[in-house]
Amino acid sequence: MPLYEHVMIARQDLSNTQAEGLIEHFGAVLTDNGGSLVDHEYWGVKTMAYKINKNRKGHYAFLRSDAPAPAVQEMERLMRLHDDVMRVLTIRVDEHKELPSVQMQKRDDRSERRERR
Repeated sequence: MPLYEHVMIARQDLSNTQAEGLIEHFGAVLTDNGGSLVDHEYWGVKTMAYKINKNRKGHYAFLRSDAPAPAVQEMERLMRLHDDVMRVLTIRVDEHKELPSVQMQKRDDRSERRERR
């Protein structure tokens, strides 16, 4: 099955448990439609570059899935209809990286960056 990565932004006035509940809910949608949620990361509340629906901040979540295309389309459809979800981005990837995402790494652990002058 194809591999996907999803980034979701939820409203800022949700609690952390409600935002993580959204992750579990949409993971269940994937499993109900024949896919699986491989991994997920809750990135926390972050400031956005511009306002979306009068919100300056949002709860960010990152999901990795292994699911057929109809399951991903159903999950995206339900995300767009959900009142608490503001934005969704889905990307098909060739393989999932085992390390934590760049957002979860500490700044000192990022060895790929060059030194400041």
